[in-house]
Amino acid sequence: MTDEQLDLIFKALSDSTRRRIIDRLSQQPAQSLFEVCAASVAEDGVALSRQTVSQHLAVLEKAGLIETTWKGRTKAHSLSISEDHIAAASWLMNYKQDGEKS
Repeated sequence: MTDEQLDLIFKALSDSTRRRIIDRLSQQPAQSLFEVCAASVAEDGVALSRQTVSQHLAVLEKAGLIETTWKGRTKAHSLSISEDHIAAASWLMNYKQDGEKS
């Protein structure tokens, strides 16, 4: 994994809104932009604009954490976690000191 790929993954995961989107997509894949926006209001009580959610989805897609497909004229967003993403998440384990609690 290159430094650039690692940077994209950590940047995507650095935002709590994007982490919540990942959580939602893990529970229900193939969500439209409207569904992601509606879930934000329903679960968090926070209304995010379609533009804001679209920008968050673009960051997640650029990091390869989600993929999009077309269902008719609607773009569907689904989680797409690869072995590289697991390796990135595990990267910090290289620096865990002996005797520390997990």
